[in-house]
Amino acid sequence: MTGPRIAVIGAGPAGLMAAETAARAGASVTLFDAMPSPARKFLMAGRGGLNLTHSTPMPRFLDAYGDAAPQLAPHIAAFPPEAQMAWCEGLGQPVFTGSSGRVFPRAMKASPLLRAWLARLAGLGVELRTRHRWQGFGDDGAQHFATPAGPVQWRADATVLALGGASWPRLGSDGAWAAWLPDVAPFAPANAGLRVEWSPAFAERFAGQPLKRVALSFPGFARMGEAMVTATGLEGGLVYAASAALRAHLPGEITIDLRPDLDLATLRARLGEQGAMSRSNWLRKRGGLPPVAIALLREAAPHTDIAARIKALPLHVPGMMGLERAISSAGGLRWAAVDARLMLRARPGVFVAGEMLDWEAPTGGWLLTACLALGRTAGAAAAAA
Repeated sequence: MTGPRIAVIGAGPAGLMAAETAARAGASVTLFDAMPSPARKFLMAGRGGLNLTHSTPMPRFLDAYGDAAPQLAPHIAAFPPEAQMAWCEGLGQPVFTGSSGRVFPRAMKASPLLRAWLARLAGLGVELRTRHRWQGFGDDGAQHFATPAGPVQWRADATVLALGGASWPRLGSDGAWAAWLPDVAPFAPANAGLRVEWSPAFAERFAGQPLKRVALSFPGFARMGEAMVTATGLEGGLVYAASAALRAHLPGEITIDLRPDLDLATLRARLGEQGAMSRSNWLRKRGGLPPVAIALLREAAPHTDIAARIKALPLHVPGMMGLERAISSAGGLRWAAVDARLMLRARPGVFVAGEMLDWEAPTGGWLLTACLALGRTAGAAAAAA
């Protein structure tokens, strides 16, 4: 390679895409990561089926990013879901769109895609250096790393920082980089579960059971979906979609509608009188409730109007799971700190990509879509710097 010397720090999806884009532009790219192997969080996220992107059309696709949609829009427009699907298939990983609109590689795992991606990067001349933990900038602009062999300095013509947010810190993205950068919004859990103090009997029997076709509501939020009971609370897409609103609401009470498909009058008519049936059989046969929903009703305070309780089951929630259990994080480097090319205004030649920036999105493909698009922008800009 005879092009500019580029350092990409962080080998998650944003960093890998930045490295690929810069190398394709003719740059000599060295990719650093703190962990012994790259993309650990990417692999973890893809164990149950790698959700690459979503088929929701623009501009509605961008609505999922909330307040950050205007900042993310140009980057996603330059590398939209359709282009990302073609990129994935170009790595030998065919994709399909599920009934929910989510897009997955047919292999339903991250590992085959990552292997093909790393092979492509090697073919482009990208050098990967693991066990290099970034320690900020030197006075001369060099990047400082801690390694098992001791401190290392690295000088480059341009640098892409793709160090991740602060969720799942055991996989590498611990947010420690915030100590070396200005204008960072505090990190907070996003796409995180709720803490609920179940009775021991309920937690032991129903942890891992799904709550299908329910509705979650609290002031300012109401949505249908699915959740999962855990030993310590609730997880799942419906809960994750409420993360931003829940951070402002908790601690407090949320309401679950166990039969959102029926209005109260219809439910009352279906239930009728309990008669000689046991409570569980009555609720199962007449109310159409699964055992986990019936048990939830027992967890709540007694109520004389069972139909009303089914339609509005109150749960006290002390708070959300912490960053160590969150799928992603809110907060990070504020958008005012970077220009349209994602270059740090305070450090020319240093670009930022991925979850380091202050945005959040629900699960379903939006997280990975934005990380890949931001990595592509930063990599191209670094190569042209």
